[in-house]
Amino acid sequence: MIKINGEDVEREEILLLDYLKEQNYNMKIIVVECNEEIVPRDQYGTFMLHSGDVVEIVSFVGGG
Repeated sequence: MIKINGEDVEREEILLLDYLKEQNYNMKIIVVECNEEIVPRDQYGTFMLHSGDVVEIVSFVGGG
């Protein structure tokens, strides 16, 4: 199981990019942290999430 934004996801492993696409994230306005380390955007296509990982996905919103 992978914990993503505080919720358990029933997966043993998944490519980060595949997960983000499944969930319709806009890649231009997010930052992903896995196990307290920022994942560089250019690694989303090769970065594998594994059971036990703790992931936070933060979206930036403009405003003022």
